[in-house]
Amino acid sequence: ELSSHSAMGVSGPNCDLVNFSEYISKNLKLYELSNDGVQLSTHAQANFCRGELAKALRKGPFQVNVILGGYDAKVPNGGSLYVMDYLGSCVKANYGAQGYASNFCLSIMDRDWDEGMTEEQAVTLVEKCIKELQMRFLINQSNFITKVIDKDGVRTLSYGSDPADN
Repeated sequence: ELSSHSAMGVSGPNCDLVNFSEYISKNLKLYELSNDGVQLSTHAQANFCRGELAKALRKGPFQVNVILGGYDAKVPNGGSLYVMDYLGSCVKANYGAQGYASNFCLSIMDRDWDEGMTEEQAVTLVEKCIKELQMRFLINQSNFITKVIDKDGVRTLSYGSDPADN
């Protein structure tokens, strides 16, 4: 979680994803503390994140891919999602997936995603993607965490067994 109404999913080598995630999270918190509690919008958070990825390319690049989502009351429809790669490219998207799993998930999302989906329909779509991965992907992954971001903030839905139980 980056703020009460935004979160970031990161993939890549563990050392890079931990360092980058903490760096972004702490700098956004520092911004908030330095500016009388003003939080950056999801769009501004995505641009900060993209800028840091691009700046790091010239020094010591982070090998991370990022999906950043959030809810802003001032934005029409409220929610926004940004997909970034390790080279610093950033695109606002309706849905996203990363890594090898994207080969399976993006085709399902292309086919089944609709403008104006309800939360229930979106969760069903994610469950379809998870079931497809469990059936077709080489790695058996039984634990998934789904986060929902809406006007009430960030909350966690789990799918499968709880990863904390392992």
